[in-house]
Amino acid sequence: MDYAIETLGLTKDFGANRAVDGIRVMVERGTSYGFLGPNGAGKSTTIKMLTGILAPSSGEVRVLGHVLARSPLQVKRRIGVVPEELCLFENLRGNEYLTFVARMYRLPRETALRRTGELLELLGIADTGKTLVSEFSHGMKKKLTLAAALIHDPELLFLDEPFEGVDPIASRSIRHVLDRMVARGATIFLTSHVLEVVEKLCTHVGIVNKGKLVRQGSLQEISAGASLEDAFVAAAGQGNLPPAELSWL
Repeated sequence: MDYAIETLGLTKDFGANRAVDGIRVMVERGTSYGFLGPNGAGKSTTIKMLTGILAPSSGEVRVLGHVLARSPLQVKRRIGVVPEELCLFENLRGNEYLTFVARMYRLPRETALRRTGELLELLGIADTGKTLVSEFSHGMKKKLTLAAALIHDPELLFLDEPFEGVDPIASRSIRHVLDRMVARGATIFLTSHVLEVVEKLCTHVGIVNKGKLVRQGSLQEISAGASLEDAFVAAAGQGNLPPAELSWL
C-alpha cells in the first residue's frame, strides 16, 4: 500500500500527561482523511507532529515516503498546512503575504502573482486592497491562511478546522478546490467538529479518543449503515450516556 502518511507508535508526552498514545495512522495517497475526536483527544497535537512542528516523544512519522525526522525540508516543500493557531505576518497586506509565501516556495514571480490573484478572488477577499492583515476578521485570516497553504500546489494538505469562521459561499468554493485536488492525486488530512463537512469531503476516517486511535477505515466501514455522528459518539465511548438534563427545562 502506498501511504501519504504512516505513523509507527507515535506518542507525545507533556510532563505526566500523555496527549498521544502510540497511534498508528495510515493514510493512502489520493484520499481525503478525516481525523475526528472530542476536544482534548489529541488531534491538534498529532497534526503538529505530522507536520514537524512538534517532535514526538517516541515513535516515527513517515510522510510522502520520507521519515520526517530525517528529511524535514524535503517533506515541508511538498505539504501545505492550515494550523489551529493562525500565524500570519500582520503588517503585510493580503496580496503581499501570499506573494511572499509563494516566493519562499521558489515559485517564479509571475506564477506567484497570478496564483495570488486567483486565490484572493476564489476566497472572496480580493477587495482587501490596502488593508493590513492585522485588520482582517478571524474568518478573513482563516481564508488567507488557507490560500497560503494552497499556493504552491501541495501533494499533501493538512487542515485543522479549516471551515471555522468561513462563510457558506467560501466554504463551498473551498470544498470544490479540495475535491479537485484529490481528483488530481493529492491527499487531504483534516480535522473538523462539523461532521457534515467530513461526510461530504472525506473518503476515510480515523477517530481518536484520549490519545488513542480507536477506529480507522473507509467512511462506509466506519459508519456501517449508521450516521457518522452515531459512529463517532459510540467510538468516543459516549454512546451509553444518558441525555443531559437541566432542572429548569
